[in-house]
Amino acid sequence: MGLGSEQVIVIDIVIKNSLGLHARPASMFVQLASTFDSEIFVEKEGEKVNGKSLMGLLMLAAGCGTILKLQAEGPDSELALKALVELIDGKFNEE
Repeated sequence: MGLGSEQVIVIDIVIKNSLGLHARPASMFVQLASTFDSEIFVEKEGEKVNGKSLMGLLMLAAGCGTILKLQAEGPDSELALKALVELIDGKFNEE
């Protein structure tokens, strides 16, 4: 294990906005995720997609109350997940 080892962080989060992860919030998620160097993945019930892919996120069909597993791997993984959790917990500024 060297100084360049990258951290993998995985957390579970619940989609709280009433309309779920539809096109607008999914786009917001992808735009935010794309600002980080880390690889970001989102998983729902065993289906894992790239968190920087709008089509991938939409395919998850994550409605209100859905539990998603967020995973970030890379140099800024902690910052990435913190920002994404804030976006989701803030209901994508919809409510």
